[in-house]
Amino acid sequence: MSKYLFLLLVVAFFAWYLSYSATRLDRLHHRVETSWANLDGLLQRRAAIAIEIARSEISDPAASLLLTFAAHQARDASIKDRSQAESGLSAALGILLESTEEISGANEKALVQELRELNAKIKMAIAIHIDAVNRTTMVRSKPIIRLFRLAGNAPEPIVYEFEDDVL
Repeated sequence: MSKYLFLLLVVAFFAWYLSYSATRLDRLHHRVETSWANLDGLLQRRAAIAIEIARSEISDPAASLLLTFAAHQARDASIKDRSQAESGLSAALGILLESTEEISGANEKALVQELRELNAKIKMAIAIHIDAVNRTTMVRSKPIIRLFRLAGNAPEPIVYEFEDDVL
């Protein structure tokens, strides 16, 4: 009788462990999706500010054209072209921010300050997203998770190349 009780307890514990692992993995996938949604929103806002800066008097017409093109490309890029588009916008904004010491207008100064603050938020959002992806990937790589297919149909989380760029 005690053998059966022990066996029942082991099976119950194993079932609880599988359930706990599946729930944890689901929460990690949700964290990846949430962190990406936050990062995507910040990147879309950065592209919008870049367009506002291009329309202002901060840069010359050629730089404005380049910045407008890079911002529109970043906003409209597909998932597979996103890294290249965001890297292009980062480069265009980097060039612009290096030459913004002599800005005189209050509106232009406010735009540049907002862009600098947004870049700091983007760096933080990238760190959070990379951490979420790394933790999820680590849990997904455990043998018990793979053996029992606890990840289900959830796609493998990825880190985009532009997340390694210095903004």
